[in-house]
This record gives sequence, structure tokens and C-alpha cells, in this order.
Amino acid sequence: MAAAAARAGFRRMFSVSGFTPPHPPAARPVAEPCNNLFVSGLNKRTTSDGLREAFLKFGQVIEARVITDRISGYSRGFGFVKYATVEEAGEGIKGMDGKFLDGWVIFAEYAKQRDTLQPAQPASAPSPPSGYQYSG
Repeated sequence: MAAAAARAGFRRMFSVSGFTPPHPPAARPVAEPCNNLFVSGLNKRTTSDGLREAFLKFGQVIEARVITDRISGYSRGFGFVKYATVEEAGEGIKGMDGKFLDGWVIFAEYAKQRDTLQPAQPASAPSPPSGYQYSG
């Protein structure tokens, strides 16, 4: 009896069927429709004016902003486009999602609202490394 149990355990240990595949990734939460779009996949040479021009054909663009690196001044690869209405924003997504802008494929989706803004730390008080307490 003990030998049979040992063989079954040995078989289970080296059996391919003992492998359980990882769970599929969870679906990304979809933002509620709003008039603000998040645009990703931007070329580092894309400017706010270029982003505005690309999205203007789908409605009245209130603001278009490419987020840039502080040091180089180049695009960080994403930006925001704000339309006058939610309907125009939907048309902007339909018209530009998966399309080329400045040679790169871009993705447009509704921007997620910030839940809470975290208070900024004063510049004079650097945050201590994790695991240490600040005794300043």
C-alpha cells in the first residue's frame, strides 16, 4: 500500500498534467466615457500642436497636451486631448485609435479620472529609503 502511494506521488511529481497554467491576465478596467482622452504610443518628436491637428478633424479640441520629459523636452510617449463634448471624444477615439501619427501607431481611449490627489512632500524633506525611519 505504501509502495503504491509512493508510486502515485512520484508519478504526480514528474507528470506533465501536474502543471497548472497561470491565470489569464485580468482585463484592464475601462474608463467611463468623458470628454478627455488619453493618447499613448506617441513618437518622441510629437508636439502638442501636432496632436491637436490630428484630432481636430473629429470635433472641437479644447486642449491637446503632450507630456514631455523635463530634461530632454521630448515626448514621454503619451498625452491628453480634451474635446468640447463626450460625443466628439467618442468620434476621436473611433477615428484615431490604432492609426499612425508621426510614423507611430497610437492608441486613444477615455482618460481615467484621478481618484485622489496625494499631498506633495516639501522639497526640503526628502523621503527616506524604504525600511528606514526619518529622524530629521
